[in-house]
Amino acid sequence: MTAGLSMAAVSISKTLRKLHRGNWALQSLPKRYAPTPSSSSFSSSAPAISSSSPNSSSPSSSQSLEKPRGRWTRWLLFTPAAITFGLGTWQIFRRQEKIKMLEYRRLRLDMEPVQLNNLVPLSEKSDSLEFRRVVCKGVFDENKSIYVGPRSRSISGVTENGYYIITPLMPIPDDPESVQSPVLVNRGWVPRSWRDKSLDVSRDIVQPSNMKHSSVQESERHSWWRFWAKKPRDIEDQIHAAASVEVVGVVRSGEKPSIFVPANDPSSFQWFYVDVPAIAHACGLSESATYIEDINENINPSNPYPVPKDANTLVHSSVMPQDHLNYTLTWYSLSAAVTYMAFKRLMPKKSRR
Repeated sequence: MTAGLSMAAVSISKTLRKLHRGNWALQSLPKRYAPTPSSSSFSSSAPAISSSSPNSSSPSSSQSLEKPRGRWTRWLLFTPAAITFGLGTWQIFRRQEKIKMLEYRRLRLDMEPVQLNNLVPLSEKSDSLEFRRVVCKGVFDENKSIYVGPRSRSISGVTENGYYIITPLMPIPDDPESVQSPVLVNRGWVPRSWRDKSLDVSRDIVQPSNMKHSSVQESERHSWWRFWAKKPRDIEDQIHAAASVEVVGVVRSGEKPSIFVPANDPSSFQWFYVDVPAIAHACGLSESATYIEDINENINPSNPYPVPKDANTLVHSSVMPQDHLNYTLTWYSLSAAVTYMAFKRLMPKKSRR
């Protein structure tokens, strides 16, 4: 029994010595002859370690960064649709305002005309007098006429350029029915040739008329025949009575120019729009003078100019309610089209996910 155990111990010791010698031989070999490790676990784990290096980004982190950007992009796609929808809604409100404005003008123009002297001054209640038909009597001071334009007028399909003529209507002395203060009257449209001719005539008459008036005053002052001094005044009164006119017009407050209309230049007699205070100042009148537009339909065939304004043009606007309705439909159609395009753009992204 003991002999068997000793034999087993001897064989175990021999085996350990052989293993020890084998390990020492492997360690003593050069590195180029050393066998390469064939452990698959270490080699397979190396790529996993390298893939988790800080220089490379994982797909989960990139997806988390793209999510908030995608949300903002979705909202931006619907921004044009929201803008066009807002413009269409704004056109609805503008249409309602335009209907009320034109209806107010119709009601004012349907009223019977009243004497201008019976109304309060325009400077006190301009809103209450706007588009009110009035009757006024006086004498036109042709030498102070102002031409505003150019303004085009279409006759039988032919467009002709011209101007609006604005002339002060002066009071008649000792006439209670005439205006008490000067009034600016837009007498209507005149052609360009008529304007040029009137300007040439007025320039030729201004200086001789002033000289004649001064000579008459000088003769009245130095003459000792006083009964001759009353004769020119009587003749002047007769001329005023013969030249007196009755104007049926509408009280207005001037024009509001657009950004494309040039500024008025009174020094060179260039008037592009009706600026009532500036025109009154150029005519030597008070800046609070009343301004009316002649709408008298009784035109003398022998003297067709100036052509008064048509009353129907006062209840007409450059953009009518029907135009606002067309704009509304256009903006809403664009909004629907842009919304459809936005949904069309987002649908493929949802299907891929």
